[in-house]
Amino acid sequence: MLPKLTLMIGGAASGKSRLAERLAETHAKTKIYVASAQVFDAEMAAKVALHKTRRSVGWDTIEAPLDVASALHDARGDVVLFDCATLWLSNHMLSETSDLPRAEADLLAAIANCAPPVIVVSNEVGEGIVPENTLARRFREAQGRLNIRLAAEANLVIKVTAGLPQVLKGLMP
Repeated sequence: MLPKLTLMIGGAASGKSRLAERLAETHAKTKIYVASAQVFDAEMAAKVALHKTRRSVGWDTIEAPLDVASALHDARGDVVLFDCATLWLSNHMLSETSDLPRAEADLLAAIANCAPPVIVVSNEVGEGIVPENTLARRFREAQGRLNIRLAAEANLVIKVTAGLPQVLKGLMP
C-alpha cells in the first residue's frame, strides 16, 4: 500500500520519474499523471513523448502547468503522480501574474487533501555550484524551500541517483 505522500527527489535525468512510474504501476490499477511540463521546443516535445510512451496502459494524464492544486482536488483513482514540482515552480516563477506563496500553500493543501495517495517528483538543485545570475539563485532557493516543505509532509522520501533509489525517510511499500 502506498503512503499518503511520497517524494521522489534527485538530479536531472537521474531516473526519478521512471522509478516513480514503476512505484505507481506496482501498487495501483488506475493511475493519474499530473504533468506540469510546457512544450516550447522540439527537445521538450521529445521528452514529453518519451514519458508518454514509457507509461503502461491505465494512466490518465492531466496537463496542469500552473494549477496542480485543482488537478489534485479533482483526482480520482488509486494514485496520483505529479511530475514535476520543479517545472511547476519554474512555470510560476516565470509567470507575470503568479502569486508564488499562495500557489505553494494551495499545492501543499491540495496534496494533503487529495483522496488518492500522491507521488511527487522533484529535482534536487542545491548540490551544484552557486548560479551566476539572480533569477537562477532565486529559483535554487525557492526549489530548496519547496523540497523541504514537501519532504516534511511526506511519509516516504526517496532520493534517486544514477537510477538507484535511496530511502531517506519512511519505508518502501
